[in-house]
Amino acid sequence: MSFQIPNRTFFRIGDVAKILGVKPYVIRFWEGEFPFLAPDKANSGQRVYRRAQIESLILVKHLLHVERYSIEGAKKKLTELRRGAKLRDAMNDVLSENKAKGLQVGSVIRKDQIASLEARIQDLQTLIREPKMAGLEVPGLKAIQ
Repeated sequence: MSFQIPNRTFFRIGDVAKILGVKPYVIRFWEGEFPFLAPDKANSGQRVYRRAQIESLILVKHLLHVERYSIEGAKKKLTELRRGAKLRDAMNDVLSENKAKGLQVGSVIRKDQIASLEARIQDLQTLIREPKMAGLEVPGLKAIQ
């Protein structure tokens, strides 16, 4: 997952949701579970996030979605990192790891999904090569060799 954080000072929750690849309600939920994520409020009452808060959200997403921590496990891990003064290092590691992988937000695909997609591709290729085997007869269509 790579995260492209635009060069701005403040971000609204919709912007942050797009950056992280999650819905805004997920961010609001995380704010309730991880109090240090609480954003500032604009005069209009809207949530406004700074870059550091977005980086913290990226770390939380990494712990929950990539490392598969439970909410409680992620809380404990973050507490350990803060106590050891390693929170910034962990954030930097996650950000640099994501850049090195070059993946887009939400692009993590499980092995079983890949196998399913490969099987589907093979079925489609067979269908294209031999449409009659699938019971398809289209006038004027010739099988591709």
